Order: sequence, then C-alpha cells, then structure tokens
Amino acid sequence: MSRIQSTFQKLKSPGPGGRKAALIPFITAGDPEPGATVPLMHALVAGGADIIELGVPFSDPMADGPTIQRASERALAYGMSLRTVLALVGEFRTQDAATPVVLMGYANPIEAYGAAAFAVDAATAGVDGVLVVDYPPEECVEFAKTLKRHGLDPIFLLAPTSTDSRFAEVAQAGSGYIYYVSLKGVTGSGNLDLDEVARRIPAIRDKVGMPVGVGFGIRDGASAARIAAVADAVVIGSRIIEEIEQSLPGEAPQRVSALLAGIRRAMDEGVKQ
Repeated sequence: MSRIQSTFQKLKSPGPGGRKAALIPFITAGDPEPGATVPLMHALVAGGADIIELGVPFSDPMADGPTIQRASERALAYGMSLRTVLALVGEFRTQDAATPVVLMGYANPIEAYGAAAFAVDAATAGVDGVLVVDYPPEECVEFAKTLKRHGLDPIFLLAPTSTDSRFAEVAQAGSGYIYYVSLKGVTGSGNLDLDEVARRIPAIRDKVGMPVGVGFGIRDGASAARIAAVADAVVIGSRIIEEIEQSLPGEAPQRVSALLAGIRRAMDEGVKQ
C-alpha cells in the first residue's frame, strides 16, 4: 500500500483521529526562491496538510491560471528544473518520512528527463504520486505502468465534461486518488458551483473506485468545508500562492501555515456537524 493510499485509509478510520476528507495544498517548487520550498512544505504539514502537491515549474502551462503561472515564472528564473525539484523532495524526506508528496506538472519536462529514468529517480527521492496535466490516460498506459512498478501512484484529472469512457480509462490506469476539476477553466477561477460538485462526487467515486479530491476554485474555509462534506479530499493552490506572494522575505512559511490551519479547522468542524 502506498503512502497516499495509507493516508486515505487512516483518514476514513473511525474515532477521534478520523477525518472525512484529506487536505491537499499545492505550492510551486522553487517559489518564491528554491531555499523556501522545503520550509514551506514543512509549514504546510504543520498547518494540517495530509498530502502535498508540489508543482513542477513549466514555461507553457495550459491548466494554470495567472497566479500559478507567476509562481512558475519566479521559480524558473532561479533555474529550477525537474531534477532540482526531485532534490528538494529528497531534502524534505530527511525530516518527514510520512507525508505523501505528489508532483504535479506537464509532460515536457518528463519527456526531456526520460520517463523510465524519472520514475526511478522520483521513487528514490521519496515522491509518492505523479499528476501530469497533459498526459491523458489513453496516451500514457505504459508510463502509468512504469510508475506503479516503482511504487508511484499515477493520478489523473477528471472534469465536469468527462465521459463514461474517460471514467473507465482513469479507473484502469490511475491509483491513489482522482483529481476532479470542479469547474470549467484554469486554476484560481471563480464561480464554483458547490451544489453541482456535491451532486456529482458520489457518482464519480462509484465509477472510478478510488478517493476523489476536488480542486480549482476553492479559496477559503467555507468552500473547503462544503467540499469536505462530500469529497475525499480538498485541493487548494492559488490561494496559497497568493499568500506567498504577499509575504515579506521569511514570512511565507508562518503565513501559509496559519492560512492552512484555518481551512483545516473549518473542514473538521464542518464534518462534525
């Protein structure tokens, strides 16, 4: 059982320690500068993160809104690459062997690295899952198998427009959890229809047979709590990046941890009601 699968199993366990939904924050590796990444990852855990999504900076993103695009630009200006991202995960692992880390990014850096070599090096560094935005399941069957051979969970996106055939493909190729894009648009978009998300999640979970995390458009404790009541995980990214942008040098870990702790409390209190 992977660290991701174990985390969801523990969160579903009965008793005081059991929670309905995982909290999955996203940050971009190397933003605001490479030395800040590992302290930020530890701050996310201190604030209540159950799983960390670590963005791999890329120059031509297709799913990221302006906020995360700016984060990638700042990181790339420092020369961040997929290899340096893996080094940061390895550094994080020297102090945290428990919190799952999912790399989220695009196909180009992996293709340049070499898919087989990437799987080996990612597993060695301590990565637990990989979400490649522009790798649809029908085009990366072998890549998904390679990840699984090395103990990594291939994680896929589903959207409001996904078809039944896409659900079946994702159920076959994926593992760990599904990332459900809760609205049509890019990260950080508004107009999140919480009622529509709540209506769709049970059917998605039944079709894919694994936990469903919901992201895009979640910006505060209230919306996170609403999602947590129906989903297996809440993913929040752009709001955290904004907090980093607004922080003075050295302030970001404390501010991010406090922000996440408030969201964690709202989620837990909402589940108890």
